[in-house]
Amino acid sequence: MQTITRLEMLRNAVGVLRTNGKTLALVPTMGALHEGHLTLVREARRRADHVCVSIFVNPTQFAPNEDLDAYPRQMAEDTAMLEAEEVSLLWAPAVTEMYPGGFATSITVAGISDNFCGASRPGHFDGVASVVCKLFNQVQPDIACFGEKDWQQLAVIRRMARDLDLTLPKPEAIAGIPTVREADGLAMSSRNRYLSPADRQNAASLPQAMQVAIARITTGADVAATLAALESSLLGSGFNSVDYAGLADADSLAPLDSLGTRPARLLVAARIGGTRLIDNMPVIAARGMS
Repeated sequence: MQTITRLEMLRNAVGVLRTNGKTLALVPTMGALHEGHLTLVREARRRADHVCVSIFVNPTQFAPNEDLDAYPRQMAEDTAMLEAEEVSLLWAPAVTEMYPGGFATSITVAGISDNFCGASRPGHFDGVASVVCKLFNQVQPDIACFGEKDWQQLAVIRRMARDLDLTLPKPEAIAGIPTVREADGLAMSSRNRYLSPADRQNAASLPQAMQVAIARITTGADVAATLAALESSLLGSGFNSVDYAGLADADSLAPLDSLGTRPARLLVAARIGGTRLIDNMPVIAARGMS
């Protein structure tokens, strides 16, 4: 595996990997890798001849009061894991390589980024869309793999790729890979390591409460009342606060007050101890509902 930190060297390495029509998949990450990331890597390897993983803790998607400085960094451990997975290329640029002096451009994906994490973390998705667009232009992958745990992020990136007519990867080659979960159902996340033992145990109530809410919604329960009950359940299970709990159209992320025939998603963000956890799950109407 090559580890590259300079853009000119990256482009040369990508050119070599593409020799004889070989295909390339990209897995963008912020490091602190876990089994969820490795699942993306394995899927990328299944879909392409070579895999490039990027590790970049992107400062433009963190607000001033968020955990940029505390975000876990473990480059040696991450490198060893990627080598074991037979990754061809690790792209690990410094902040000054990604955002050189005078950098002044930002991408805003309106509408789809307005609610949920977009409302509770203003400017977050501008940073996400901008850095992912840069990564796509730098690596020019045939395929890009993202985890569905960050469902709104995936939707924003797909919208950005469609709107900007990106071709490497094409929008349809931006793959969402199902969320990888711990044995108790908690979605794997680099931020889970922030949790105290007691908070980690209580955090499992998040996916459990979501499953209860989905069962109610799909059998015709009032959506607003069900979401309120979900929030109350989390607050009674050790969570400090709930940033949002909402039902949304799976593609547009438009909030829904009832379940129709289109694919929907239940999205939740809640804080426990000093950690903000997010999760989402598909919501499919029971037969006979409209």
